[in-house]
Amino acid sequence: MRLINDERNAIDLRTTPVHLGLGSRAKPVEGFAWDPEVFQAYSAAVAADGAEGRMVAIFDGDGPGDHWERHPAGDELVVCLTGSVTVSRDVAGVPERVVLGPGEATVNPAGAWHAVDMAGPASILTVTAGLGTDHRPRTDAFPTDHVGTPAPQAS
Repeated sequence: MRLINDERNAIDLRTTPVHLGLGSRAKPVEGFAWDPEVFQAYSAAVAADGAEGRMVAIFDGDGPGDHWERHPAGDELVVCLTGSVTVSRDVAGVPERVVLGPGEATVNPAGAWHAVDMAGPASILTVTAGLGTDHRPRTDAFPTDHVGTPAPQAS
């Protein structure tokens, strides 16, 4: 895995995500894979960008998502490119579902557990604050803990 500087050729965001970093730099991530070792190498390579770094990628799928995830470092933009998708999320303990068609988008707030289900073949584009991302298997309709639930306020 390596970041490419000054790429001017076509980039397939399905296989080569792009990292948006400090200084308004966009760097393709050559050799990226959703493998723990590769993701760790990516995280180390972009660590200097901190919470401001973003990964842009396209995902194709068909059917329900198999995991919940959350991005504590920042919001995530999810854009439906083709088909229909439902984004399910837990925001401060309140379950939400948003249905998207082509050209529609939604924002997953920082720290909110969320999952994406695709109704038939569909594609999404995501812009994600990847620092500190958590994943868990999708065994429940909604996560059981409520990250982002405000702490009780002292009176």
